[in-house]
Amino acid sequence: MNFRLNRAIAATGFCSRRRADELIAAGKVQVNGNIVTDFNLAIDPAKDHLVVDGEKLTAKKLDYIALNKPRGIVTTCNDDMGRQSILELLPRKLTHLKPVGRLDMDSEGLIVLTNDGELAQALAHPSQHVFKRYEALVQGKITDTALRYLAQGMRLDDGFTLPAETSLINRTEDESIFEIAIREGRNRQIRRMCAKLGYPIIRLVRVAIGELQLGEMEPGEWRHLTVREVNALKSGLLRGT
Repeated sequence: MNFRLNRAIAATGFCSRRRADELIAAGKVQVNGNIVTDFNLAIDPAKDHLVVDGEKLTAKKLDYIALNKPRGIVTTCNDDMGRQSILELLPRKLTHLKPVGRLDMDSEGLIVLTNDGELAQALAHPSQHVFKRYEALVQGKITDTALRYLAQGMRLDDGFTLPAETSLINRTEDESIFEIAIREGRNRQIRRMCAKLGYPIIRLVRVAIGELQLGEMEPGEWRHLTVREVNALKSGLLRGT
């Protein structure tokens, strides 16, 4: 697969795309033994020989993991308060991966970990319209009006939320469960939205990211994504999932 030169350099982990552009302009990039200053050149990192500032670069192996985060685990790589980190659920050989976005400590469910920085940044950015779908269990009998408020967007202390998707699963006089899909990553966003409407969350589980489903994984369980799943995530970024 061919990539634009600066992207191919960044994909090795050597430097950022911006720094790659600077190195290309300075004549410090060689492809197949030739100095290249053409920013638009596309290369295949698996076939072309790439040397940057005297260092031979090779495409790094990209890993993609899906994990069912249990409640009580933090998604930071290191925690100053000594709480259990999500990386402690993985074998040592995979602790170089970083979580894409966050789930707060009290939330559960699907999270992706990868060393593909470009995909991670795109998945986490609201402009890509990648919906993250949750099942929310709340106190009280939620009304249709409240579900519409959640869906149309509402004002929080950090501004209006983007439109969401909601679907009622079940409700009783004491509690309700519904699905909500958002494309933002604000801190405790769904909890704050529900609390503002008078429905404190009892349990919040992320069940999907784009087309990637949590499925039957148990809390704490993880697995490698298939090539098809990785490609589906990437294609979802292009068309808006």
